[in-house]
Amino acid sequence: QVQLVESGGGLVQPGGSLRLSCQASGSILRIGVMAWYRQAPGKQREMVADVTSGGSANYADSVKGRFTISRDNAKNTAFLQMDSLKPEDTAVYYCKIVLLPWGADIWGQGTQVTVSS
Repeated sequence: QVQLVESGGGLVQPGGSLRLSCQASGSILRIGVMAWYRQAPGKQREMVADVTSGGSANYADSVKGRFTISRDNAKNTAFLQMDSLKPEDTAVYYCKIVLLPWGADIWGQGTQVTVSS
């Protein structure tokens, strides 16, 4: 069984920064893509950023230039550095990994990010 533990969410003022972490543990052979999604109240869950095991990253247009995704393969951990935060970034942020070789999606429990003055 594989578990994801997310941390780093909280309340921050507009223009501030937060760093989210997502650590995977359990029966892990290999992890493929690691990704961050978010879901705001009344909206669908959307992909924020993802990163391959080789370090190639993709970002949603709404966060390009402000968010940076990274990963530590040795520690099965992904990070999301969020700078220049805006109120519209307020959401529950979820980590997702693709567990190899099965191709199974594993989701974290989510962490709340609130951007407000």
